Amino acid sequence: MKNVIKLKCPAKINLTLDVVNRRPDGFHEINSVMQLINLYDYITIKIEHAHCNQIILSGNSTKIPYDKNNLVYKAVELYCKETGLKNLKIDIYIEKNIPIAAGLAGGSTDAAGTLWGLNYIFQRLDLYKLNELSAKLGSDLNVCLHGGCCLATSRGEVLEGLPTLDYELTLIKPKNLGISAKEAYSKFDTKKLISSKNYTDIIIQRIWLNSDIIQYMHNDLEDAVFDDYKELQDIKAVIPEAIMSGSGPTYFVLKNIKDSPFNADFEFINNLCFINTGIELVDLQ
Repeated sequence: MKNVIKLKCPAKINLTLDVVNRRPDGFHEINSVMQLINLYDYITIKIEHAHCNQIILSGNSTKIPYDKNNLVYKAVELYCKETGLKNLKIDIYIEKNIPIAAGLAGGSTDAAGTLWGLNYIFQRLDLYKLNELSAKLGSDLNVCLHGGCCLATSRGEVLEGLPTLDYELTLIKPKNLGISAKEAYSKFDTKKLISSKNYTDIIIQRIWLNSDIIQYMHNDLEDAVFDDYKELQDIKAVIPEAIMSGSGPTYFVLKNIKDSPFNADFEFINNLCFINTGIELVDLQ
């Protein structure tokens, strides 16, 4: 058994996000083309023997909880319950680089990495079961496990792999704004918006043809929240072709912008690109 491993956990963007309908369980059916990018959180998992199971979280961010409210903590609990692991001290350090509450699956990728990492150490579950546990924790964990480019359906956990195109990109996020998925979907319902529905199909056709996709990107949730936040309007005014990812408020544009045209109120991350991988091992001891 390896005592310490380090993993890199990538962010995702939504090239399309079509909200199909609201389900009886309160979630929404979506059609979305999701793409992993080379912006990573890093998690280090250290395992020691103990008299009972202990979960200890720490990290470099002051903006996330390091207790049972963290999705990483819930991932450890779920894995231990599913596999019957006992008498372990599981110490996890989270190095956050992906903006928080940003529509980039930062919390989801850390939790997916935790499941992947624990399974790398203990080898208790097959990939099917690992995906099943991921779906229990959230809608974006599965794509982080799968990696690359995927069509995501149901509430986002049912995946179909697609080719990964070769694009650079730049991210722009208002520093002091976070939008939860709950808020974005609630506003979509309240405003009685109707999905455009066809963007995902068009993007998929163009991906298979290795054709340009930029003019066909669209996010229904952007329509739901855009009028409520001046910061989003400011981004669009400067870069009209920018598209919101997930529930936002991060926007992306498929080109590398060298110098930020925004003031210090906006986080600007450039020199990024699409990747065809998901969770990966960085180091082990």
